[in-house]
Order: sequence, then C-alpha cells, then structure tokens
Amino acid sequence: MKKYFVLFLFTLLFITGCGEFKLEDAINEFTKDVENSKSYKLNGTMEISSGEEIFTYSIDTYFLKDDFYKVVLVNQTNNHEQIILKNADGLYVVTPSLNKSFKFDSVWPENSSQAYLLQNILSDIKNDSEVSMETTDNNYIIKSKVNYPNNEELEYQKIYFDKDMNITKVEVYNQEDIVKIKVNFKSVDLKAKLSEDDFILDDLIDTEAEEQQDANNSNTECTDETCKEENNTNACEGNNCEKQTNATLDSIIYPLYIPSNTYLSSSETVSTETGERVILTFSGDKNFVIVEETASVSNEFEVIPVFGDPLMLNESVGALSSNSISWHADNISYYLVSSDLTTNEMVSVAKSLGNSTTVMSNK
Repeated sequence: MKKYFVLFLFTLLFITGCGEFKLEDAINEFTKDVENSKSYKLNGTMEISSGEEIFTYSIDTYFLKDDFYKVVLVNQTNNHEQIILKNADGLYVVTPSLNKSFKFDSVWPENSSQAYLLQNILSDIKNDSEVSMETTDNNYIIKSKVNYPNNEELEYQKIYFDKDMNITKVEVYNQEDIVKIKVNFKSVDLKAKLSEDDFILDDLIDTEAEEQQDANNSNTECTDETCKEENNTNACEGNNCEKQTNATLDSIIYPLYIPSNTYLSSSETVSTETGERVILTFSGDKNFVIVEETASVSNEFEVIPVFGDPLMLNESVGALSSNSISWHADNISYYLVSSDLTTNEMVSVAKSLGNSTTVMSNK
C-alpha cells in the first residue's frame, strides 16, 4: 500500500509540474505559435499615455505570411480612423475620411518594436540576452527590452500570457517604470485564413467621401450664397460647392515643448483655396517651422510619397522623414520641418501639439 501511495504522489507531482512553463519553455511555445501561423487577426485596444492624458484606440491587426500587414486604428475620442497597410505594392498610412494616404519607402515594421504585432514582440524577446519571466496565479509575464528609435524614453515591456501561453496584454514602460503604451488583446485568432485580397489599398478608400464629393460637384448652379445656405463649411469653386472639413482655423495651436534657447519668432496666417494656413516660425538654437491648416477631403484618392516611416503620435499616425513630420488630427493638417531638431526632438514637439486643451490660443 505504501508503494502505491508513493507512486500516486509522484504521478500527481509530475502532472502538476507539467502545467508550469519555465522561461525557455514559454519562449519556445510563443515562438511556435507565431512562426506556425500563416495568418492571424488580433482585436483589442491600445492606450497611449502622454503627460496626464490617455489616448485610447480600438485596434484590429491582420497579418499574412510573409510580409502583408493591415492595422486599423480608430481614436475612441473623435472616431478618427487610420489604417497602416503593407502589401506587395508597398507601405501606406491611409486616412479614409480625407481620401488621402502616405506611401512610404520603408522597411517597417522590422525597424522598430510594435506592441500590436506578434512578430515584433517575439523579436524583442529573442534579441534580449537578459529577458526574464515571472509567474503569478493567472499569468506568465515575460519582460524584455524594446527598440523604439523614435521614442528614446521607452525602455522595456511586459508581455502577459495566460496559463495556456495565450498572449493577453503588452505594457511598454519608460525609464521611470511608468506605462506609456498598453495593448489589451480581446481576441487572438492565429488561424484567420486571410488572403491577399484582404490587403487591397482601394478597398480602404472612403466611398462615402467620394460619393459626397460627386454629389457636391454635380450641382449645376452654385453661388457663394447658395453654398452658405447649404452649409457654412462649404466653399464655392466655379459652379460647384466643394466640401471642406473646416473653413477656418478657430485657434492657433502652439507646442508645449520647445527646445531651450528657442522661441516663436513669427506667426503668419494666410488664406488658401481650402481654408486657412498658419505658419509658425521658431528661431534660436533649434530653428523649426510648424504649418497648420484646415484639412480638406481630396476629390480623388491622393497618395503622398514619403521617404521615412509611419510614426505613432498621441492622436494620429503620421509620416516621419529625416527632417519633417506630417500628420492630421482634429480636422487640422500639421507639417513640422527642421534641419536643426533631432528626430526625438521633432517627435517631442509634434506630440506636445496634441494637448489642445492647454495650448490652443485664440487669434
């Protein structure tokens, strides 16, 4: 009887022990899941912390081997939608509501950490010689360094898995151990059965915007008064009423972050065909220019070439080049250019423009 009791205890311990992953086993399990997936779909939310504000996005990520990506981001505050798309033709950041897209000459996403792409999360884990893991009652938590070349404050991440090694959450921390990016995965489908047809650029064009433009342009008689009566944000051009996102800039938005020994030297407002444009010139040790103008919907889908990378700002995905950043937020198009600012300084200036509650100033 004693012999059988010892055998029972040994069997129980063996079964219990099999359910626990050590670090190497956990990494191997996650590697197997990611590398064996021919296509996947992730759904969840992403929070970006900036100062005292938190910007929340719904996020849907689609992947198809070997190099097809589609990331749909919707700002939960203003319902602003953008899509990062990579297919056989190239890399795009599409803003359907404006009927516009940036097209990049870039190796994204391989050149940076991405908390919403499984391949990049796995790459961060494998590239960190000091990767570690802790076990709680409900989770395995793997900690690894991150690589955000355009955001030097981000240091490391914690990747949460349930007891079956299904990924549930990613938190990215700064040097002060404060969470700056948080991605919560609501659903993970590693067998999504996607095809190249799910990554077609033309399918992302806002047909409602095009139809509205066609309706506006179909008017045969149109005067300034007619446009004003129909909608005070419309402007007449020839015999047609052309829809504008916003006719005037109600306020100038100034950056909260300005490098030391640099100051606003001039502010100029000019009229354009689509509204107003503000040019802010900053001079001193770090010269730079910010252009703000009313965003307009293109009559035809517009692709703007960019030699750079997509850049996740607080309220929008922008286009980062060697000396400039372009982006759209809250019906305003922004353009920041400088030959003096470092990339991280440009990003800091651009992000500080997003805090509209404190930096808006009446003209």
